[in-house]
Amino acid sequence: MSGMHARGRVPAHARIPDAPPVPDFPAPAAPAYDPTYAPDITPPATSRMDKTAGTGKSGQGPKVDNSKRPKADLATEITASLVVFLVALPLCIGVAVASGVPAELGIISGVIGGLVVGAARGSTLQVSGPAAGLAALVAETVLEYGVAMLGVIVLGSGILQIVLGLVRLGRIFQAISLAVVQGMLAGIGLPLMFSQLYPMSDSKAPGTPIENMAGLPGLIADTFANPQALIAAGLGVVTIVLSFLWKKMPGPVKKVPAALVAVGIGIGVASLPGVDVKTLQVGNLLASVDVPGPTEFAGLADVGIITAILTFTVIASAESLFTAAAVDRMHSGPRTRYNPELIAQGAGNTVAGLLGALPITAVVARSSANVQAGAKTRLSRTLHGLWLLAFALLLPQVLALIPIAVLAGVLVHSGWKLFAPEEFPKMWRQDRGEFAVMTLTTLVIVATALLEGVLFGLAAGIVLAALRMSQTVIKQHLEEDTAKVVMAGNATFLRLPQLIEALEAAAEAGKPRIRLDLTGVTHLDHACRNQVEEFVAQQRGFGLRVELLMPGPAKPVGTAAPVADLADEWDRPAGTGLPRRTYAPTAAGPTQGPGPTAEWFYLDTRPMPEEYASR
Repeated sequence: MSGMHARGRVPAHARIPDAPPVPDFPAPAAPAYDPTYAPDITPPATSRMDKTAGTGKSGQGPKVDNSKRPKADLATEITASLVVFLVALPLCIGVAVASGVPAELGIISGVIGGLVVGAARGSTLQVSGPAAGLAALVAETVLEYGVAMLGVIVLGSGILQIVLGLVRLGRIFQAISLAVVQGMLAGIGLPLMFSQLYPMSDSKAPGTPIENMAGLPGLIADTFANPQALIAAGLGVVTIVLSFLWKKMPGPVKKVPAALVAVGIGIGVASLPGVDVKTLQVGNLLASVDVPGPTEFAGLADVGIITAILTFTVIASAESLFTAAAVDRMHSGPRTRYNPELIAQGAGNTVAGLLGALPITAVVARSSANVQAGAKTRLSRTLHGLWLLAFALLLPQVLALIPIAVLAGVLVHSGWKLFAPEEFPKMWRQDRGEFAVMTLTTLVIVATALLEGVLFGLAAGIVLAALRMSQTVIKQHLEEDTAKVVMAGNATFLRLPQLIEALEAAAEAGKPRIRLDLTGVTHLDHACRNQVEEFVAQQRGFGLRVELLMPGPAKPVGTAAPVADLADEWDRPAGTGLPRRTYAPTAAGPTQGPGPTAEWFYLDTRPMPEEYASR
């Protein structure tokens, strides 16, 4: 056996008297699981796991019996829905503007996120709508393929999400390194901030993130040279400051969304005499619906469209399910069921695609507002979609009073929260390897595009994991007549250079005997095993005495075992030149051989050269 093994007793003649100690690699202790723990849900004495828990039928893990959870209050649900509506309204419009599409499409996606995704099963409290995290990707897609093709791409992503949920792949999005996730969010947030600094000053962004960053000095100079642009920038700055500080306001005042307060201030300033800042242009909501036709569906033959669909699917799904995990930590209610939630998100994007609207994901800002407002059921998030629809249909003239600079300020704050600069030093202190993965993911996204950056981050995370899974300790030292090599840990092909160097050093030592102790190896892959076998065969061909101690399976009591080489253990074909010998116990050892829990080691039993025989 060449993989994992259990250490056992060994015959006395097989031990190395002076071998250095083999380092221990203890497995981390798993936290104890208490099935009676259910904070703020039911008393520990009465809580229990659902009978279907652990069956794997739904792939969602254990279910908590919520039969005794307090019933939700209808008034609280309605109040929470209004709070979420007030947070979602400026975000829907702002994301649409940042995505380079009419503001009505953002509202339509917000309505779908409430009425379609909100009414579906999956997560209870997280709220969906057009996400700031996809704004840059949507803007790039619209610039390349046009607004008409956006519906086909979103529709394809929605259908693919439904398929992924039906085949129960919702959990697969959790198998992504946290460093890659945080790097992806930072890579989304940083370009979003820089792109929105331009509309915050009533200017147009140059284009790519690098171009936007390079154009900042010119933007600042132009803003200070134009009084109206300076007023718009001031509104944006006030919005950002309010977004950061509003939660510190006392009492019930802080329950009013900061974005709504900023919109109110912006409308007031924009209505003053002599102020001429750009405001939102909102048309007819129903007239903005653009159902894809045969011409748009013909674009599916384009490889670029297929790539865009896959990119939207992966990022939207990952963002929604990562948000679900974050929202679950905010409350003690029912946990998210990932596969149904992925199907719900797919249903929302399918409807959004049919209407030619923006892609939909779960959004942290709205979800946290929903939790903090005291919501307990899906009713609040569903009603918020109804309020969005009613407002857009009945009061569209109010939307035309909102300065674009205010919405840009809201998105700058959202970009900062996505960027989360405090996570970088935190990751540096916790794990510098993961810090490197996180930083590289962010930089590649900023320099290229979102998909390339995420793929690069995933590749870097896999390489880091492979290197850490291949922790090998190799020690060597010389005695009078013996060159000893002791190895422990996981020996994989990544450690071949280190292994070859140690073996070559032992061969070049000029000693008549070489002893290789691999009993501390917990995993030996084919590449390393083959290298050891070839080395042993080569050195024995040179006439050297090579003793090889390998981890292997226990043998039944009383059975003879080959000890000269590894051929009998790994079915080496004949003709390799390695002698086959049968183990003969020494006088000091037990005549019946080791017990059933012992390990057999493969030693070279040929006599020592005469000049060393007396030692």
